[in-house]
Order: sequence, then C-alpha cells, then structure tokens
Amino acid sequence: MSFMTSRLKSFWSDKRQQVVLFSSTAIALYGYDQGMMSLINTNQDYLSTMGISEKDPLVGVIVSVYYLGCAVGAVFFSWFADKYGRKPGIFVCLATASLGNLIMFIAGLGFSRGALIVMFLGRIVMGLGVGGVDSVIPVYSSELSEDEARGKAMAQEFQSNIFGLNMAFALNLVVTIYLGKQNQWAWRVPIIVMQLYPVGLFAFIGRLPESPRWFVFNDKQEEAKDALEYIYGGEEGEKKFDELVESHDKEADETVTYKDMFTPSNPQFHPTMITVMGQVNQALTGYGAVSVYGPQIFQLLGMGVRNSEYLTQGNYVSYFLLMTFAWLLIDAVGRRKLLLGGSLVLTVCFFLLTLFGGLAMHAEDLRIPQLPPAIAGFVALYVATGAFGIGWLATVWLIPTEIFPTTARAQGTAISVVIWGLANFAVTLLTPIMFNNLKYWIFLVFGFTNAFAGVWTYFYTPESGGRSFEENQQFFEEAKE
Repeated sequence: MSFMTSRLKSFWSDKRQQVVLFSSTAIALYGYDQGMMSLINTNQDYLSTMGISEKDPLVGVIVSVYYLGCAVGAVFFSWFADKYGRKPGIFVCLATASLGNLIMFIAGLGFSRGALIVMFLGRIVMGLGVGGVDSVIPVYSSELSEDEARGKAMAQEFQSNIFGLNMAFALNLVVTIYLGKQNQWAWRVPIIVMQLYPVGLFAFIGRLPESPRWFVFNDKQEEAKDALEYIYGGEEGEKKFDELVESHDKEADETVTYKDMFTPSNPQFHPTMITVMGQVNQALTGYGAVSVYGPQIFQLLGMGVRNSEYLTQGNYVSYFLLMTFAWLLIDAVGRRKLLLGGSLVLTVCFFLLTLFGGLAMHAEDLRIPQLPPAIAGFVALYVATGAFGIGWLATVWLIPTEIFPTTARAQGTAISVVIWGLANFAVTLLTPIMFNNLKYWIFLVFGFTNAFAGVWTYFYTPESGGRSFEENQQFFEEAKE
C-alpha cells in the first residue's frame, strides 16, 4: 500500500509523467476512430441511413475524407500552436474533434434526407481536430522530454493509440452482438462514447505546464523560467533555462517557411524529405487499411463474419501488448534499426499472406483442408501487426520532432501529418476497391510496398535518436557540406 501511495505521489509531482499520460490519451483519439469505423462500415442500419450499400465506393470515401480533414487541421493548428502556445492549440484541437464527433452522432438521427452530407461534415470536422492533435501533441511532448527518453515517451503515447483502437472495436463488437447490425444504436453508441476522451482531457489540461521552449522562442523569458522550475525544481530548472536561452540565441535570426522547407538549397530540405517519405512509407506498409478493414481481411482468409470480428479483436489486443517492445527498444536500439527490422518482417509476412490466402480461398479446388492455411495466415497477420507497431508506428512521428530546429519544428510536424493524411486518404479509399477486385492478391501489393519502404529507409534515413535537438541540427549541417 505504501508503495502504491509513493507511486501516486511521484506521478502527481512529476509533471513530465503527467505530460506523457495526457499526450497518450490525446493520441488515443486517432486509434479510437480507426477501431470505431471498422464495424460501423458493415452496420446495415448505418448503410441504409446513409443511402449506400456495403460495397459502394462511398463507404471508403466516408472513411478516407477524415484524413483530408487531418491534413488541413495539421497545418492550421500547428500555426495556431506556434502563435498562441502549445496548450491553447491542444485545447482548440480537442474542442474541434469533439464537435466533429457530435456531428457524426446526429447524422440521420430522426431524419434521412441529407444524412450522408452531415456524416461527411462530421468526419471532416473531426479530422481537423485529430490532425491538429497529431501535429501539436508530438511537438509538445518532445519539448518536455529528456533527450535520452523522447523515444520511450512517444512510443508509450502510441501504445495508448492502440488502446483507443481496442476500446472502440471492443465496444463496437459488444453492441453489435447484443443489438444486431440492423440497430442504429449499434453504430451511434461507439461514436458518442468517444466524447470521454476530449471531456477528460479538458478537465486535466489546466494542470500541465506550457512548453518552456515555446516561451523562450517567443521572448517570454520569465514565463519560461517559471515553467522550468515548475517542472524540474529550482536548480535544475535554472540550468535548463540557460541551455534553452543559448539555443534560442543561436536560432533567433532563423525564419523558416513551408516554401523554404521544400527548397533544395535550404538546410531544412533534407529533414523535410525524410519526414515526407517516412509518412509515405508508413502508409505503404498497409496498416491504415488493416486497422480500418480488419474483419474483411480475415474474411479473405476464409473466416465467417463473426469469427472474423473476434479474430480482429484478438489481433488488436496482440498489437497493444507487442507495442511494449517499441518503448523498450526505441531508445536502446534506435529509430533506424526498428524501421529496417519492421520492414523486413512486414515484407516476409505479406508475401506469406498471399500464399496462405490463395490456399485458403482455393482449398476446395485444390482438395486440401481450408483451416491449416487460414491459421498460418492468421499467425502471419498477427506477426506483421506487431512488427508494424514496434518498427513503424511511433518512429515516423518521433523523427520529425527531433530533426528540425525550434523555428521549424511545428511546421515539420505539420508536414508529417499532412503527408500522413493524404497518403492514408489514398490507401483507405483504394483498399475496399482492391479488396473487391484483387482478393488475396492485395497482400502481394503490400509485400512489394513494404519492401520499397525498407530499401528507401536503408539508403536515406539517418539515426536521430540519442542526440539533443542541437546535435541533430549539427548532423544535418555536416551532412549537407
């Protein structure tokens, strides 16, 4: 009992732990949406309310338009957080996501005409807020983490992302089983429960410090000193303040625009290309599609609807547990090795899935039992999901927060979210079409795209872990020369 009491006292006195918990809960919004839409897409009342069929391309458009909202929200809210502060930026992001969620909930509630338009509006508005969260939270968290623990903090936050996915899918599965796919509350309840996240975060945000780095770079030296003393205590806080002021003096005259970041002669071009291709390659792993269309994948392996839903939940639980290895390894092994290892395992697993999917689907023609290749396919998909979580989930979000100077960090993270949004828009839009036309050959496509991601990473992505922000800047300056 005394141990638990001391742990609680430590948590309430350690502001950095509170920042990690807050950031983790905010990042879980993204995961919750993925798990939420998985079974909503197959709810018959939802489809009839929207006036579409299960194989209508609009099913994918409703899912994917959210990512366009994320792209716009990332740019706007990164600017907002740079101008008005990280905490005000986070607050407005959460309010926007909450509003979008409410709009989704009322779509077709007591009316049918225009329900699809209202749902589109809700998806876009919610995307704006979540895109803002995904751009501002990583910056805020990294600016309040120690150099040697930034990776662990980010990986823990993205493990919470998988908790959100599990929570949404489990709730969706329970209400679907008890209410049935013809009941409107089987899809409305999982939507409105998401409000627990922003409401809880609103209640907690007042306890958190503003980023001292933001204060210093906005000429609010006294506020920065107070924030650092609030986080670290008197002596350590003063030391951190002197380091921040020194860093600010070096970068004070540097101004970086989005145009500069895409200009080859600019020092930030190389970090920008690493950021862009990191998110493109993450989308090419196919896990945006796996998260949203999990049950359909297990059906491709020969399972019935209900068993596919159970297996999807099992895959998400395994995903959450295996993410523990991400935060244990990301600082010890480094970002680059995790990315390369993840690509290798994903490539092999998707090639195996092509083989097992083909055997399971044609088992009757080949006169072989269907279950053995199906089980082998389940194992390959579970392993691939774990490899993605450990290697590719947190790393591509972490790297942009480490390789840009403070004057460009928010823009760099915004670019990361924009590319993530556009890439996942394309993948989630095309996935149902590929499911319907390619069947199990879709796994072969993902096998080759994962191989490409690994090769590009090997040649062009440097290690950014184990260095301070300033040391990473020095690395890119030397690399350019």
